[in-house]
Amino acid sequence: MAGREIIVADWLDGVAFETAVDEHRIILDTPADYGGRSRGPRPKPLLLVALAGCTGMDVISMLQKMRMPVEKFRVVVEGDLTAEHPRQFYRIHIVYEFTGRNLSPEKLKQAIELSQDKYCGVSATLKKALSLSWEMKIVQS
Repeated sequence: MAGREIIVADWLDGVAFETAVDEHRIILDTPADYGGRSRGPRPKPLLLVALAGCTGMDVISMLQKMRMPVEKFRVVVEGDLTAEHPRQFYRIHIVYEFTGRNLSPEKLKQAIELSQDKYCGVSATLKKALSLSWEMKIVQS
């Protein structure tokens, strides 16, 4: 086996759970209208956070190696949920927003494609279950 991730979530009270990821504590909860006290994020948005972090880290790491002069970089992840239960993501769209001078669209695209096609395990996992698309926006500073 190449590796394994194990997460343990301990029930606190109500519908809240506490977990740890790489020694960082996270409390999961819901707003009061769903039985919680809003002490932490809901689980589904954290899936989008995982995707943004995974692909964002890949892309910026590659761009740093390419010596691309990126001044600002933002990853926006939009997830569309089904109306019926279980409410699940059926489509996710990623917007990669870059700001800088003399940015090469070809190199930016290459870094994104390498993340999407080779390196980001979160993207690879999600692509098996839903439609995953992306776009790139460049702002010259």
